[in-house]
Amino acid sequence: MVEENINDMQMKKKEQLFRGKTLEELQKLDVREFAKLLSSNSKRNVLRNFQEHEKFLIRMKEKSDKGKRSIKTHIRDLIILPKMVGVKFQIYNGREFLPLEITFNMLGHKLGEFSPTRAKAKHSKEEKKGKKKAPPKK
Repeated sequence: MVEENINDMQMKKKEQLFRGKTLEELQKLDVREFAKLLSSNSKRNVLRNFQEHEKFLIRMKEKSDKGKRSIKTHIRDLIILPKMVGVKFQIYNGREFLPLEITFNMLGHKLGEFSPTRAKAKHSKEEKKGKKKAPPKK
């Protein structure tokens, strides 16, 4: 009997939880109710700008109803909400739009965190060999 319960638990897919709530429960919440589950800085941001977040959700829904595959946006400081999970965005990084699909693990983060604005410096051995040390100062 105990072995059967263990096997049943192993067979079930591990549910992803955000502060003890599943994605379905989170999607039913209002923007302000979800804000109560966030960290203090994110909570403050959402509660002060909840109209902006709600407007964005409405525009997102309208564009997805029109049949748009991905939604382009310049808004990098928007907190990712549960209703955005599974939606494809193109976030502007100052030079180009970078594609991004929202996943459960991104909840509570800002959109801008997933589109870097600076490119990594690429150094090669050839560059280092080409540069010579400056002559010593006298």
